[in-house]
Amino acid sequence: MLSQIRPALVMITMMTLLTGVAYPLAMTGVSQVLFADQANGSLLTREGKAIGSTLVAQAFTDPGYFQPRPSAANYDGASSTGSNLGPTSAALRQRIGADATRLASENPSMPVPVDLVTTSGSGLDPDISPAAASFQVPRIAKARGLESGQVQRLVWENVKGHTFGLLGEPRVNVLALNLALDAVAPRRAPATQPGEPVAVNSTDR
Repeated sequence: MLSQIRPALVMITMMTLLTGVAYPLAMTGVSQVLFADQANGSLLTREGKAIGSTLVAQAFTDPGYFQPRPSAANYDGASSTGSNLGPTSAALRQRIGADATRLASENPSMPVPVDLVTTSGSGLDPDISPAAASFQVPRIAKARGLESGQVQRLVWENVKGHTFGLLGEPRVNVLALNLALDAVAPRRAPATQPGEPVAVNSTDR
């Protein structure tokens, strides 16, 4: 009886050690050596303190900061979700209409980029399009007392192209751009800086 069970027990033990211990440890070691930044959450720091991740959106309501896409999850990384509202939803049309009107009043000279009034599937999209970033330049320049051209240059300097040269669309990471903005023109306002809790904008619910 034992001779029949022994091979199964040996196999279970070996596979447990291989797939449950050796493989995870090996992958952790490789990732820490070759991809330490990504393996540890792609965190951004300021003055040695982690203030956020390039992978997760934060809410910015201060007019002196670039703002991300609306979020159906209130920018809560623990409750990633979409709004589940379809194109026939009156609530969705009302919310988009209100946001579009508000944004148009901030910059009447440009059409409102679609990603500034639509939520992503996760509610945590950390990036916006270059057009969405450029749309916000006049507001930010006014709030910070900067030249629009100076702020626009920061936008172009932070544009990331197609992944591997062909996948996805050009994009701008909102948190990284706001940190670059603070480096040029420091802004000290309570509860509105990167990494600090802020009030969120209207979102789909």
